[in-house]
Amino acid sequence: MGMAFTRDRLAAFALALVLFVADQWSKDFVVNTLGLKRVGDHYPVLPFFDFTRTNNFGISLGMFEATSIEMRWGLVLITGLVACGIAVWILREVNRWDLASLGMILGGALGNIVDRYQYGYVVDFADFHIGDFRPFLIFNLADAAITIGVVILLARALFIGEKPAKEQDEPKGGETAAGD
Repeated sequence: MGMAFTRDRLAAFALALVLFVADQWSKDFVVNTLGLKRVGDHYPVLPFFDFTRTNNFGISLGMFEATSIEMRWGLVLITGLVACGIAVWILREVNRWDLASLGMILGGALGNIVDRYQYGYVVDFADFHIGDFRPFLIFNLADAAITIGVVILLARALFIGEKPAKEQDEPKGGETAAGD
């Protein structure tokens, strides 16, 4: 059973790496291949989805915006520490669903940390809309991975939980409760 846990942890780190690479590639594609270099540059994809360039100087939902160089590096440090904590959690976790969720969160966090380190902001571009109504802020692949990973972790914690181990209460082998 220990070998499966090792494979599952490796798979979580591999998922993080794949998501990190895909996030960085998608941002490069939108900025350099499509040429969306300035905030507001726009490329229509579907009637309900566009690539619209924006720079996020904050974290989730644009909160805690880094308005100074110290705040920028503070966000890099804090999100880096969170990513390290997630990596340690992966090394200790045994549940496959939680490992997959943590891999998604780690991959997304690394993608956004690299942006913030390189540019001082995170490149966002995915723009879902219904006419002028936007149910989400403009986001990127890293944001989507983090959000999905967190939702899965929360759903598991709130609705599924861990099943109690009945084996401890049941007699083992041919024994009976009366000790025959």
